[in-house]
Amino acid sequence: MEEGTSKSPGYCKSTVDHGDADPFQWDTREDCQVRQILDRVADKWSLLVIALLENRRLRFTELRREIDGVSQRMLTVTLRSLERDGLVKRTVYPVVPPRVEYELTTLGGTLHSTIRSLVTWTEAHQEEIAAARATYDRREAQVIADSA
Repeated sequence: MEEGTSKSPGYCKSTVDHGDADPFQWDTREDCQVRQILDRVADKWSLLVIALLENRRLRFTELRREIDGVSQRMLTVTLRSLERDGLVKRTVYPVVPPRVEYELTTLGGTLHSTIRSLVTWTEAHQEEIAAARATYDRREAQVIADSA
């Protein structure tokens, strides 16, 4: 075992600032819970579901109709994961045919505020990013042309 390696398989470095430690770093191992949560909430389908459920309840079919490109299976997996993480509440009504609605939990609502900040940042910087992409693409095209 390497020096400094924890013997506990589920151990993650803390994100709490301990002197010189960088509080914005997290363990990159797959078994780190911080990484697992970031992977879940930062995937494109989860972000869209959380955004759509702000202050409203939606049925599965409504969510699927609103999210361009998501498959039924992927939406099901996403909703189950968000429910498991306590971010989305699923309510089944005892009617025929069964009616199921999804809404954000209080915890999910706090995440929505963070996502809104990310979207706001993206909107403010989209032109800069588009310009950087265009510059990069021109440079790469030139490299390919020069090597041909």
